[in-house]
Amino acid sequence: MYNPELLSPVGDFECLKAAVQNGANSVYLGASSFSARAKATNFGEKELEDAIKYCKSRNVSVHLALNTLIKNNEFQEAASLALKAYNLGVDAIIIQDLGLSNFILENYPEIPLHASTQMTVTNLAGVKQLENLGFKRVVLARELSLKDIEYIRKNTDIELEVFIHGALCISYSGQCLLSSMIGGRSGNRGLCAQPCRLPYKLYENDSKNRETELDSGFLLSPRDNCAIELLPELIKLGINSFKIEGRMKTPFYVATVTRIYRKYIDLVLDNIDKSNDEIRSIISKNLDKTNDDTLLSDREELNQAFNRGEFSTAHFSESPNRDLIYKYKSNNQGLYLGKITHINEAKGHLTLTLENKVSVGDKIKIGNEQYTISELMIDNKNYSTVEKSKRVKIGRMKGPISVGNKIYKIEDSMLNKSVSPTFKENKELKRIHTNCEITIKRNTPIELKITSTDGFYNGIDYIEKSSSLPQEAINAPIAKETIINQLMKTGNTPITFDNITVLLDDGLFIPMGIINEIRRNAIENFINSMLSKRIKPLKEHEVDEYPFNSATINSDKKISILLNNLNSALDYSQLTGIDRLYIPLKFFMNSNYSNIIKNISTNFKTYIYMPNAIKDRIIDKVDFAKILSSYNISGFVISHISQVEIVKKYNLELIGNYSLNVFSNYSITLLKKLGLNSITISPELEKDEINNICNNASEYPTELIVYGKIPVMTSNYCLLGKTNKCYPECDKKCLNQNCTYYLKDRMDFSFRIVPDNISTITTIYNSKTLSINPNAFNTTFARIDILDENNIETIQEIINYVKSGQRFEGNQYTNGRT
Repeated sequence: MYNPELLSPVGDFECLKAAVQNGANSVYLGASSFSARAKATNFGEKELEDAIKYCKSRNVSVHLALNTLIKNNEFQEAASLALKAYNLGVDAIIIQDLGLSNFILENYPEIPLHASTQMTVTNLAGVKQLENLGFKRVVLARELSLKDIEYIRKNTDIELEVFIHGALCISYSGQCLLSSMIGGRSGNRGLCAQPCRLPYKLYENDSKNRETELDSGFLLSPRDNCAIELLPELIKLGINSFKIEGRMKTPFYVATVTRIYRKYIDLVLDNIDKSNDEIRSIISKNLDKTNDDTLLSDREELNQAFNRGEFSTAHFSESPNRDLIYKYKSNNQGLYLGKITHINEAKGHLTLTLENKVSVGDKIKIGNEQYTISELMIDNKNYSTVEKSKRVKIGRMKGPISVGNKIYKIEDSMLNKSVSPTFKENKELKRIHTNCEITIKRNTPIELKITSTDGFYNGIDYIEKSSSLPQEAINAPIAKETIINQLMKTGNTPITFDNITVLLDDGLFIPMGIINEIRRNAIENFINSMLSKRIKPLKEHEVDEYPFNSATINSDKKISILLNNLNSALDYSQLTGIDRLYIPLKFFMNSNYSNIIKNISTNFKTYIYMPNAIKDRIIDKVDFAKILSSYNISGFVISHISQVEIVKKYNLELIGNYSLNVFSNYSITLLKKLGLNSITISPELEKDEINNICNNASEYPTELIVYGKIPVMTSNYCLLGKTNKCYPECDKKCLNQNCTYYLKDRMDFSFRIVPDNISTITTIYNSKTLSINPNAFNTTFARIDILDENNIETIQEIINYVKSGQRFEGNQYTNGRT
């Protein structure tokens, strides 16, 4: 029977226990390095070994998140960590870096690799590409709808993993450079500072340079995802793994969310023959039923665990999600209790009418201040718990509190009391089903045999022999029932005996201590036997060296230019000194730009610049054969490895874009193998690191962006329409060519945004223009990105500066690369 995996997040050992004891089939965690959640506690080697033993002894798989980008000088350490983790018993490794994945797949094909969501897999071609490379599982991008997922599921047998609960990034994972570019803390390196959770203002600038504020608040902060009522569809699609986000969250969160999703996955499986609507009705009724131990419903418990303005269904629906963003608050909101209507300042009593249940011991938040409730009163009578709709006095509170302030409950004492034993105490809820046979014969050492067909223990038989012999009974001989009762006391171990067989000669006696000792030893050695048989260590392979060296800098740069926008008023044929010119795909799909593109492709070596993320439904709309027959096209700029599969049949030149996140020569090795003719180095790297890659790339052409506004986000969300999909009532500001749009942060920096209504993608560009000395780098090509430089003279001047090996002076920054 199909049984989907529930995969829970683990940031420390308490979270590990919380996940395992509340029903996770698998957990994912990070080691002390190369984890995309570097600020989680994570696990050193000894902690990792202990975590693996704890999990696998309870039939729970362990996935190691080794999902950051790896530099040349880190590669040996990262590869060794992957091997060491596998040899300790890790069941799979989650990878983002192309170079590391290629090395592991070639040298350690036994290690199951899962493609991280940081790989931005949005289409079937991407899944197929990774499957062909040897990946065992793909974690799909969170921006896919159920229909998108269904199409992929029906056309591949590889394991698929989907996020079903927790925080969402507004940017496609793996395609966000915002934290890196503005603060030097790379999300691709596990150090994201979450600038998306800060407030912004959205502005429109018209043709007369008049500025209008359109919106303000936490405009890049999505509500958390909750797909619990979509489980019928997701389970029937045959998704292999359901992932809960939250390696930075508390054990309380992990325990609560895991327990509830375990309950509802099982509920769906129990009702799998019913229609989706029938199952959803059952789910909804159960979600709103009050639990006796917490006096909260499951829906309220999920909200209490963590929520940002409650939840949304993210991108799963085919309908536009106009509730994706919660602009009023970007951190945990908790449960809303109500608004203060009266304050007795002398006693510190706050009066309000409750919107939710509250108890003594609950933690609340008023503004930025937190308090623990010590007193609840109705008509001067004290209560330990008060239900919603009641008018209550909460005491005793002091501080910056005013009438009208909203109160939120951020921790529920009864819920905490219910779930905390699962990670605070050695409480065993996870049990391994085994059979036990004890043989007690005269003049023969006592034997205890344990067998199981449960999970990792399937086929594991273990016999423990005692050095003690049974004694002749002086008075009453030992009874079978006494032996069975003693063997059943498996205590704080994950083992439970479903069937106990006692082979006992008459007239014998055994001290209880001997039975306890053989039981303890048998269980411990049975678990160790399972671990030793399931772990098959591999030998380490040598890693290629790419040493730092001082090669001669290539000063004769070729010039690439990207036209992010096409201006019909400009005659681009007047430009000179260009070796490669890139035009975004969206312009080829708009007949209004046909003449401009023909003019450009006649005069320049022209390439179709593919988007950073593209879904199957958009791919189906693109008639590449018609485009190639209409224009003189030299090749494609490949922004994702999936696009190699999409366009390779046209036998044109393939240029790897910066969005492939090339951090090392190991990644170049894979991209060459896939057929790319040249590659753009990641703009996140420093000068010495870039030159190290280029110096070791032999004759392989490399490119670096040396001028332009770097895209810092690729988002499946339109800030103008406030939705993740276009809708008929939208006023379509994205089509207004007389206006530009940008976000302003708290420091008054402006981040230009460019919407794309073809696939509802918004690109957000850095506030500052990158301008660096091209001759400081040993790349073959220097790339110029044009966005708002709206006259030929300025563009030509930029080209001339770069061609002569100079920085173009103006509004610029170097990002530490000169």
